[in-house]
Amino acid sequence: MSEQHPKMSTNRSAALFEEAQIYIPGGVNSPVRAFRGVGGTPLFFNHGEGAWLIDEDNNRYVDYVGAWGPLILGHCHPAVINALQTQLALGLGYGASTAAEVEIAKTICKLVPSIEKVRLVTSGTEATMSAIRLARGFTRRDKVVKFEGCYHGHVDGLLVKAGSGALTLGEPDSLGVPKAYTDLTYVLPYNDIDAMKSLFAKEEDSIACIIVEPVAGNMNLVPPIPGFLETMRELCTQHGSVLIFDEVMTGFRTALGGAQSVYGVTPDLTTLGKVIGGGLPVGAFGGRADIMNCIAPLGAVYQAGTLAGSPLAVAAGLAMLKEIQKPGFYESLTANTAEMLAGLQERADRADVPFTTNQVGGMFGCFFTTEAKVTTFEQVMACNVAQFKRYFHLMLENNIYLAPSAFEAGFVSAAHGQLEIKQTLSGAEKAFAGL
Repeated sequence: MSEQHPKMSTNRSAALFEEAQIYIPGGVNSPVRAFRGVGGTPLFFNHGEGAWLIDEDNNRYVDYVGAWGPLILGHCHPAVINALQTQLALGLGYGASTAAEVEIAKTICKLVPSIEKVRLVTSGTEATMSAIRLARGFTRRDKVVKFEGCYHGHVDGLLVKAGSGALTLGEPDSLGVPKAYTDLTYVLPYNDIDAMKSLFAKEEDSIACIIVEPVAGNMNLVPPIPGFLETMRELCTQHGSVLIFDEVMTGFRTALGGAQSVYGVTPDLTTLGKVIGGGLPVGAFGGRADIMNCIAPLGAVYQAGTLAGSPLAVAAGLAMLKEIQKPGFYESLTANTAEMLAGLQERADRADVPFTTNQVGGMFGCFFTTEAKVTTFEQVMACNVAQFKRYFHLMLENNIYLAPSAFEAGFVSAAHGQLEIKQTLSGAEKAFAGL
């Protein structure tokens, strides 16, 4: 049974989910869509308009998922739609290079100074997988360091259990992943500077790379503490390891130059996705020219993709990148997000509900906790998940669509204005009162 408001019919979604389970494992094509993290029956959406999603039963919701980040302009932005319509008339794909690929590569290199050369791929998972292979090929080393709560796609070697602790080798976090694939992956606590120093002191010059979300967005939203990214940069430089920033989520989302521009730390390689496809499937990895030149056909590190540089994805991405370069874009996005979060905090405090938020640009996280600020994976896991589940459904009853998981970041788009903020805060006031 769906936990929707009695006045809000979701019969069509319920029927579709029942049918989907016959043909699709779990009824969904990505696990979080199943609502297993919050309970109830998942919604099926028909279309989007600006900051709003409309489901198959014609219910309207203020959308804070934004297709998991890429829709920074909102749904169906005219510039993106026009770019796609123009490209549709020219063709879907050619299996060959296009001028637009050069243009988007040039634009990315201009906006993210650490990227001297870039290669397009078709997903964030493919980008991180390729970046790690490249780092290993460049350094002639095998060991990789990642952090608890950071997700880098469903790559075998990165599906490692969170919480394995400092200085321990990871265990596979999924059936079907041989332990041998993860034996070369170290997992450290996010924001733990001492653990990082200890690992490098022990391993010395044997680590190929560190991969990190500079702002963790897959354990809800957790920013780096002062010195965390800086120490990482120093250790990688000192030991000849490659520093990879996974900015699939944060790139062009937190700021025009990505999270690396916010915190002033320069990685060797960067992975991108989401925004650079304007909502279409896309990814990219890029960085120092001497490292990137190790990729085939110039070097011996093999990487290829039939649909890489899809004309449709590139057209949408170029349109999106042009819009977000307009003066004041990020200032407005950040201010609107801050206003919304301040309103949520005020209403939670008034209802005496333990609650706090994190924000970087147009990304945000909400936590049901007595902690003043959440900075670690342990703090995230100690939050009141049961309370979040109830809050999620109460917000849904008030036409606010949040990510159906206590461990996912939220996204505000440029289409979210005063009307959407007002509706969100009105719904939140009722939701907090209901808790």
